[in-house]
Amino acid sequence: MRSVAVVIQPGFAPFEFGLACEAFGLDRSDDGIPNFDFRIVAPDPGVVPSNIGFSVNVERGLEDARDADIVVLAPIPRAQWDDVDPRVIEVVREAHARDAWLLSVCSGAFVIAAAGVLDGQRATTHWMYADTMSRLHPSIDVDPDVLYVQSGRIITSAGTAAGLDACLHLLRQELGSELANRIARRMVVAPLRDGGQAQFIASPLPVSASMSLAPVTEWMMQHLDADLSVERLAARAHMSPRTFARRFKADFGATPAAWLARQRLLHAQRLLEETDLGLDRIATECGFGSAAVLRQNFARTLGLTPTAYRARFSCGEAAMAGPAPALQSAEPVLA
Repeated sequence: MRSVAVVIQPGFAPFEFGLACEAFGLDRSDDGIPNFDFRIVAPDPGVVPSNIGFSVNVERGLEDARDADIVVLAPIPRAQWDDVDPRVIEVVREAHARDAWLLSVCSGAFVIAAAGVLDGQRATTHWMYADTMSRLHPSIDVDPDVLYVQSGRIITSAGTAAGLDACLHLLRQELGSELANRIARRMVVAPLRDGGQAQFIASPLPVSASMSLAPVTEWMMQHLDADLSVERLAARAHMSPRTFARRFKADFGATPAAWLARQRLLHAQRLLEETDLGLDRIATECGFGSAAVLRQNFARTLGLTPTAYRARFSCGEAAMAGPAPALQSAEPVLA
């Protein structure tokens, strides 16, 4: 059983803390989903106050995070951003050294940053805090315009619901897309929002644009094997290519090419999990053209080959009989 430790400190944000509990702490074994050994830990066990006037009683200390496979850092108050508890910093460094997953929600990124394990790498936090993080940690490439970023086995996420997107992203890598989608359905949320999607979108409620683009995206999903150029898609939407590209990014927070690439990869993952089709057939059906291009996309995005992915996540009994290969992390494809 994989273990997850969520670290909370005085002044924690309840909603973001609850996201980690929802993603990793619930018993979903009745739906065929493996449980995690879930732990909530604090530097000083006992009553830990939140930032909105109530407290929780935490029974476990940081020692119970020292062997966790996944360590989640909940948000911390602004006053702690440049004065992170050294005991928590040590837990982060130890987790990084043993190659455990590190995942932060919102300002929890400041905790990982303080440990020095993100130096020279890309990360994110809530867009309102990005400038402060860049100033305090100039060696980190802070991107304020994405929902989450994966650098090796470190995932940093933006504020509020973006933390859930990051959790589902990690679950997809640990459990495979089919089980991650099943968890998302149980939570009644979208199964995937790309890390490259904007934290804030120019048109929050683009009613007319969404209505005009919905038939196009549905058609795209049904024709992933076709040549789906912006010009062709724009023609179906009765727009100029420039207008189509602008409205698409406003609606979906990603360029048409980036959105399409992600859908093709997800479809390939589903086919690898649920069918015994050969790589050439899967590549053709998903629009990659050849098995070589399919392998390149898997290596760049997931850090492993399609064959290794199938061995780990196939729903077939034969595939589950042998040991699963280790899943190497890689930064998601961003537009």
